[in-house]
Amino acid sequence: MAIMDLPIPKVEGKICFDAESCFLEAVSQKISIIDENVLKVLNSYRREICLEIPLRKDNGEIITVKAYRVQHNNARGPFKGGVRIHASSDLDEVRMLSNLMTWKSAVVNIPFGGAKGAIAIDPYTLTKNELERLVRAYVHNLGENIGPHTDIPAPDINSNAQIMAWFYDEYAKSHSTNALGVVTGKPIAIGGSAGREEATGRGVMYILREVAKDLKLDLKETKILIEGFGNVGSNAAKLISKELGGKIVGVSNRDGGIYNPNGIDVFAAYEYNMKNHTLKGFPGCEFVGSREFIFLDCDILIPCALENTIDDEVANKTNAKIIIEGANGPVTSTANEILINNRRVVVPGILANAGGVIVSYFEWVQNLQQFYWGVDEVNTKLERILVSAYENVRDLSRARKTSLRQASYTIGLERVANACILRGIGY
Repeated sequence: MAIMDLPIPKVEGKICFDAESCFLEAVSQKISIIDENVLKVLNSYRREICLEIPLRKDNGEIITVKAYRVQHNNARGPFKGGVRIHASSDLDEVRMLSNLMTWKSAVVNIPFGGAKGAIAIDPYTLTKNELERLVRAYVHNLGENIGPHTDIPAPDINSNAQIMAWFYDEYAKSHSTNALGVVTGKPIAIGGSAGREEATGRGVMYILREVAKDLKLDLKETKILIEGFGNVGSNAAKLISKELGGKIVGVSNRDGGIYNPNGIDVFAAYEYNMKNHTLKGFPGCEFVGSREFIFLDCDILIPCALENTIDDEVANKTNAKIIIEGANGPVTSTANEILINNRRVVVPGILANAGGVIVSYFEWVQNLQQFYWGVDEVNTKLERILVSAYENVRDLSRARKTSLRQASYTIGLERVANACILRGIGY
């Protein structure tokens, strides 16, 4: 059965690093409830906050750091989205990521809208004290634009539970009511949810399992390559290996990756990486550069790092039959077309990496109720929501003979558009 996609519109004068973003107009034209006015709303951003934060370094020097928070759409619930700390982040990137968060929440049918934040600095150039002061200043400057029923941030690239703890504490200083739900991804000791740290990687594992079932793949005999060995990639690798028996043949971080066609002990690789801050020298494996790594022989490729890593060259040369997006926007729009034309299965990030926002939703619910669940209950609820979302996307893809990406986008757009129409558009 041939898989077809709508032609991707060319977006002039706009950075478009992710294939999902390019589908917006094309897919919306096929949804009967979306007219020109609704499309204008879906294309708009409710609020864009641009900051320049003065930071006093430990040596007394003062630098200014650009930071952002973009709120895309809250028709289905409060804004929700991570905060990344990365030197290359800018307003265009944060806009696009906030847009994707809207569709991600809608595809898995949790009651959130989309937002995203960024602090544009390399955190590895800061001391722990400098990083804490910067995060607290960011929270202070966001003011009433965030809150448990307004906009709920979470961890993203280079942010973690400790940073979320600082985030919560700074917000709580100026809010007398219980504000635990202002941010998710917190340590369990201060309202975090069991299972949150591994949630995105676990979600990738569940999606891989379901795809393998549908395609009748034996994961023990299937070569799996994982690009990115941070929170998402490392947890996905460990869970795929432990719970599915999958054969991980390669993992990488920002300075390169290790490869062994017979499989890697990912638990040992993780400990080695944590101790040495590199995978180079891990015994029994070949070490290659980051760019070379992505072309290595595999059956399944799971990009879990930054945007745009799967470009036209990779799409043409990779022999991976399945690409599962553990990261946001790793496949460019033109690479997506090449992969579809080459009959590759591509599971989009708005479905595949939604485990994190799902368990963030669980954490938010637990904070509001002050009633907490064990890790088994969290994982069971996560599995149920994510598998149901995958089945809805898969069934629509089969019925309309379109890709999983287009089916995901169709479901997300229709749900958000319907919420906008029911609430009323315009004043």
